[in-house]
Amino acid sequence: MGKFDDLPETRRRGLEKMEQVYGFDMTDGSGDFFRYTADHLFAEIWERPGLTDRDRRLLLIGMLAGQGAADVLGIQVPAAHAAGELDDEALREIVVFLSHYAGWPQGARLNSIVEETIAKARRHRGDAG
Repeated sequence: MGKFDDLPETRRRGLEKMEQVYGFDMTDGSGDFFRYTADHLFAEIWERPGLTDRDRRLLLIGMLAGQGAADVLGIQVPAAHAAGELDDEALREIVVFLSHYAGWPQGARLNSIVEETIAKARRHRGDAG
């Protein structure tokens, strides 16, 4: 039995998808904002056919970099890396590519997040370099 089994089906699917996308444990929330986030964005939009989670993640990272949303990139980049959707090489290539479209300052912020993500993963695995 899962931890969300006592919730309505849509909320359960939304919370499970949120955990998968974000890479950390979720708890149920209240209010309209949380309802739209869990029930609509994650239970429905992230589950639509036509794009893989990796595709959605690439689109999201590009959009966030363009907006300078380093706080959310600090969640999405490590989660994509941990999920195996984007490896070290892909993340570094994204930085180079997006820097030319989003601007060098945005790219520099993204690069910091990417390199921190890679270094943290290596430390966790016990890799030297």
